[in-house]
Amino acid sequence: MAKPRVRATYADIEALPRHMVGELVGGVLHAHPRPALPHALAASALGEELGPPFKRGRGGPGGWMILFEPELHFGEDVLVPDVAGWRRERLPEVPEAPFLTLAPDWHAEVMSPSTSALDRADKLPVYAADGVGHVWLVDPLARTLEILRLDRGSYRLVGVHKEDARVRAEPFDAIELELAVLWAR
Repeated sequence: MAKPRVRATYADIEALPRHMVGELVGGVLHAHPRPALPHALAASALGEELGPPFKRGRGGPGGWMILFEPELHFGEDVLVPDVAGWRRERLPEVPEAPFLTLAPDWHAEVMSPSTSALDRADKLPVYAADGVGHVWLVDPLARTLEILRLDRGSYRLVGVHKEDARVRAEPFDAIELELAVLWAR
């Protein structure tokens, strides 16, 4: 008879080497090294494009708090999205704390070959259960942006854009996003 699996805890994340990112999903520890440079480039470019118009209100409506790799605690699940955003009426300022328990209004996962299945199959249901309204899946190798919207408890694909397209992607459709910027080296 198989021995029952012991549920991982936050102590398991704390025990990881500093260069590893740890997440807990359904009691399972997922540890991976910091992302490769195409991943980092896409996440950085995304923040650079959204920050001025949405976080700062320069050339856009403002009203958002956007963070890179925030640690999010949803019950026993601990997730680290690549980029996440909260409407300022829900998160007017970032608390002096190591993590947030307030679900974001939007988040983006930049796909890596080693984490894509985790992001899609394991983390998306957690985000849906916690009411995250929009998810972007950014794939720098395939050069695609998938836009998902929460609809009655699960995500519905509302758009797939590729290569050098210019898009208005909800919830940031007040500006046109040039996808080429995400892939530019």
